[in-house]
Amino acid sequence: MKVSYQWLSQYLSKEITPEIVSKTLTSIGLEVSGIETFETIKGGLKGLVIGEVLTCEKHPNADSLSITTVNVGSEVLPIVCGAPNVAAGQKVVVATVGTELYHGDESFTIKKSKIRGETSEGMICAEDEIGLGTSHAGIMVLPSQTPVGTSAGSYFKLESDTILEVELTPNRIDAASHLGVVRDLVAYFQASGENISYQLPSVDAFRPGPDRNDFTVQVQQSAGCKRYSGLLMEGLSVKESPEWLKNRLKSIGLNPINNVVDVTNFVLHELGQPLHAFDLDAIAGRKIVVGTVADQTLFTTLDGIERKLNADDLMICNTQAPMCIAGVFGGAQSGVSAQTTSIFLESAYFDSVWVRKTAKRHGLSTDASFRFERGTDPNMTLIALKRAALLLQELAGGQISSQVFDIYPEPIAHFDIEVSISRINALIGEAIPKNQLLSILSALEIQVIDHGDILKLQVPPYRVDVQRPADIVEEVLRIYGYNRVAVPQLLHSSITFSPKPDKQAVVNYISDYLSSNGFNEMMANSLTKASYYDQSETFPAEQTVRISNPLSSDLNAMRQTLLFGALESIAYNINHKNADLMWYEWGNCSVYNNQVKNDNPQKNYKEQYRLALSICGKNQPESWIGKAKDQNFYTLKSHVEGVLKKLRIDQWQTEYFSNDIWAEGLIYSANQKVLLRMGIIDAAVLKPFDIDADVFYAEFDAQAAIQLMPKHDIKYQEVAKFPEVRRDLALLVDETVSFTDLKRTAEKAEKKLLKKVDIFDVYRGEKLAQGKKSYALSFIFQDETKTLNDKEIDKMMSKLIYLFQNEHAAQIR
Repeated sequence: MKVSYQWLSQYLSKEITPEIVSKTLTSIGLEVSGIETFETIKGGLKGLVIGEVLTCEKHPNADSLSITTVNVGSEVLPIVCGAPNVAAGQKVVVATVGTELYHGDESFTIKKSKIRGETSEGMICAEDEIGLGTSHAGIMVLPSQTPVGTSAGSYFKLESDTILEVELTPNRIDAASHLGVVRDLVAYFQASGENISYQLPSVDAFRPGPDRNDFTVQVQQSAGCKRYSGLLMEGLSVKESPEWLKNRLKSIGLNPINNVVDVTNFVLHELGQPLHAFDLDAIAGRKIVVGTVADQTLFTTLDGIERKLNADDLMICNTQAPMCIAGVFGGAQSGVSAQTTSIFLESAYFDSVWVRKTAKRHGLSTDASFRFERGTDPNMTLIALKRAALLLQELAGGQISSQVFDIYPEPIAHFDIEVSISRINALIGEAIPKNQLLSILSALEIQVIDHGDILKLQVPPYRVDVQRPADIVEEVLRIYGYNRVAVPQLLHSSITFSPKPDKQAVVNYISDYLSSNGFNEMMANSLTKASYYDQSETFPAEQTVRISNPLSSDLNAMRQTLLFGALESIAYNINHKNADLMWYEWGNCSVYNNQVKNDNPQKNYKEQYRLALSICGKNQPESWIGKAKDQNFYTLKSHVEGVLKKLRIDQWQTEYFSNDIWAEGLIYSANQKVLLRMGIIDAAVLKPFDIDADVFYAEFDAQAAIQLMPKHDIKYQEVAKFPEVRRDLALLVDETVSFTDLKRTAEKAEKKLLKKVDIFDVYRGEKLAQGKKSYALSFIFQDETKTLNDKEIDKMMSKLIYLFQNEHAAQIR
């Protein structure tokens, strides 16, 4: 959300610099992710000055050009000009050498040059060349009294503003306006002891019109419309808005349309209350009806699209037809046009659930629906209505021609909350003095009804996110300051092995291990795009848990895997030049199985706790010692097996696999349970994310791995007194034979004395027969009761060779 610093400052009783505003907002939960400068004309007319044409003669080598000398205050410049209206004695706008001029997204720099043999050190400008108009009929000629040498920016009184990009979290809809941001700023500074306040725009000058019996408002569906306010205005002149209003809207990224529409948009972003203006001539029967229409009724919205309405869509209608999708989008036939002279101005409080469902059904998202979906302030409807009416009187010449219609059958009360001071301090982790606590609550406009040990509070209805004691604690803490709470000395996570290992202790233990090995923890949203699973065989679309009323099409399903959240984050980081990544994430994944028939449908849903490891980019940065090294399959494999060993899972089996997600990889299992899958992600999966780099990914069934942890304490085992013995063996095998196959055969043949089997070389080449490869294996033998002799070792090796030859058609090299 874009917030104008100049706009904010209008409501504050004292000045606060943009830097302090930015820092303060971030500290209280309204993170400022960026600051930029807004200029009413791009470039701010820098380098342009007011000059006087001293002489003007025809160019000897071009009939359409003139050679001029122009006094710009500090010097006299020779300038070749092609405008037909240039003449001596004129006051003009001059772009000096080095000035950058803009035309849309393109720009060019004025340079000293020769035009048809004559030197030109600048340019005399037309209004369209510097963004002050659209005419290119000739140069701009200014009044004769205009001072020479004045900068064009100061002469034309250009405005500039500082724009803050505020990352609004979904729960803070109360801050989705300049008023909301000001309220939070003032709350923080008041709680810190500053003498500061804010003042809403005055509506004292508002005077209602006469009672009208020829126009009525009826709310048929009060469940969807809790409050409906409005009034009539006549004698309007729809025209272009004044510069100040256009600049306010442009500064926050809105395009001005006309004075009536611009006023409604201005009030929306000022006070957070959506408004809508209906052309009075389009209201058949001179009656507003708020209700629903028949299912599949056709309705054309402002964008020209014909939509089929749902029977549960709340509509604003006249006596003959619907005119507007309430709180979402206006209709094509009832909006304000250049011919409009009378309007009905609407300011309502629509139910958030009704609006959200309707917006999602039609795939619409507007500034109005964004606010109504999350909850607006029912007490703001009249203030916003009066504010807009006064502005329209000023800017469109209209007159208020009716009483204020205000249908509000069941006023929405404040939220009553009780919370003890001891509970607040316990959750914060620090005792806040009671007087300071009460000061913070007061600054937040939360009324304290009872000041005892258990506070009885009334929260204004615009704070839809504060309805529980925990919410009060969060509000107090963010104003008090997270950084002011003392952090105790942290202890490293430890783990004990008991019959039922503590899940969180295991998570902390493994997290510490991964973090100490260069990984960073990430957390992605458990809501994701259902479309990720549309063509997947590994994660079938029919097993996706879909959200019946999603916030958006990007968050319309529960994730089946942690993979796609990781890929979104990898793509984001690569695009921001951070390509060397090592991440882990713990999280729940959800699966729906409709093949099993259950009396309780909930049993068809399954939640699985998983751990994901993702690596890509460089494993070792370039340095004077050596070249950079890429992450690879074996890097990930070493981390995977490190996690298994930390979980004290010593025995596992691996199996090669390939599917539509992993181009190739390994499945790790133990006790006939799949523990994890790991490998390189298929390029087809990476393509939609625009990831060109290799991504190596492992996903653990964390719950299964935790259940397989030993159920006994760690025991000391004496170091073996007798030495290990190593034997190597080179085998020629078919390409279809894997190292895992050979390892399983060896371990099955000798369970007592064979301690370890490894592979230390793989050879493929022209000297071998087609379809063959050579493995070099090492075998470690050890008897913990005595020293092994050559005869015993040779016997075991002979047995292994026999099994390799018979079961795998291996040849000894």
